[in-house]
Amino acid sequence: MNPLLAVFRRDLLQAWRRRADWLTTFFFFVIVVSLFPLGVGPEPAMLRTIAPGILWVAALLAAMLSLPRVFESDFADGALEQLLLSPEPLPLLVLSKTTAHWLLSGVPLALMAPVLGLQFGLDVEAVRVLFWSLLLGTPCLSLIGVVGAALTLGVRGGGVLIALLVLPLYIPVLIFGAGAVETVATGTGAAGHLSLLGACLCIALPLAPWGASAALRVALE
Repeated sequence: MNPLLAVFRRDLLQAWRRRADWLTTFFFFVIVVSLFPLGVGPEPAMLRTIAPGILWVAALLAAMLSLPRVFESDFADGALEQLLLSPEPLPLLVLSKTTAHWLLSGVPLALMAPVLGLQFGLDVEAVRVLFWSLLLGTPCLSLIGVVGAALTLGVRGGGVLIALLVLPLYIPVLIFGAGAVETVATGTGAAGHLSLLGACLCIALPLAPWGASAALRVALE
């Protein structure tokens, strides 16, 4: 576990040194969500209806902003080659980097979303479901995103290509996440949607690090 923890700590230390980049992701999420009530008007019923979709789309776009930085610095300074030569399995090292990315991008969004949900008039139960849906969904966004980041590593205009690759794969997570919050208003219960989010996470957890590892090997050949 020591090499995995070392990679995790290194990513956190690099993020602290470049904290302006990660704060940009957080403030992008806050600003985008805060602008919608100003644009669509103060009607409470309308705001409650559109809140789940707005919060989830904003979180998705904010998480995607930080994806090019997952492997970029390691690729530039040669650390990525050392990871490939490491005796540790590369998928586990990728999973460690993905965990650091989620901790830096997904967790702050999940913690901030309930506060932003209050300005849309969401009740306590809807806010609670919103938090849990993001806490389950944002790891899926990070896991899927690192595959796109690995596939576009070293490619010119990689940020645009990442969006084209991962956005279609984000659609199920977006539907289940926003749908979980919407079910609170209808009274049907959010357990089904949250279970589907958990299923997405269980599928992405073993497959995404393996896919990203294969893409990294191809990129460095």
